[in-house]
Amino acid sequence: MEKELDFFAINPEDKIAEKGRILISEPFLADTFFNRSVVYLVDHSDEGSVGFIINKSLDIRIEKTIEGLESLSDTISMGGPVASNTLHYLHTLGDLIPGSFWVRDNIFWGGDLDEIRKLSATGSIRKNQIRFFLGYSGWSQGQLQKELTENSWVIARVKPETIMKSRGEDSWREILRSINKKYRIWADFPESPEMN
Repeated sequence: MEKELDFFAINPEDKIAEKGRILISEPFLADTFFNRSVVYLVDHSDEGSVGFIINKSLDIRIEKTIEGLESLSDTISMGGPVASNTLHYLHTLGDLIPGSFWVRDNIFWGGDLDEIRKLSATGSIRKNQIRFFLGYSGWSQGQLQKELTENSWVIARVKPETIMKSRGEDSWREILRSINKKYRIWADFPESPEMN
């Protein structure tokens, strides 16, 4: 009975980090950047981890910020607190973008921005094929593993379209509801329990 009541403990199988998976913050993670966030891991090794917050859009338009991307008409997301003055991107354009790194399924990270400009100019990039981030989320050696042992994150695998389309604050709830019955309780828990 005690095990059933411990609904804020994370299942051990949901603590296995690897690139191409998402980190979903526990409901009360007291961190300005990561509170109720979903982070897509693009790199994970013994040396550390790198990812991008996928559910926190900024009020900045890519077409008004980067020259040559006027046809994209999309908002930039907050990737994380590290190097917040740098631009990063995930895409499903694969080999069309030289220098990009394959992450998982049909998702790639980075690559030649000039090639993206060319594809944008010809209208060859459709909505949800590319998304941009300011900054990134990074963990040094052992840091993410420590946070996992503290039950700060649930790790899950989702479809590539979820990574490319999950833009709003509600994505945290929607993804939690979709991955495991146990975590549906988290999705409906108020940010401030005293307000319940």
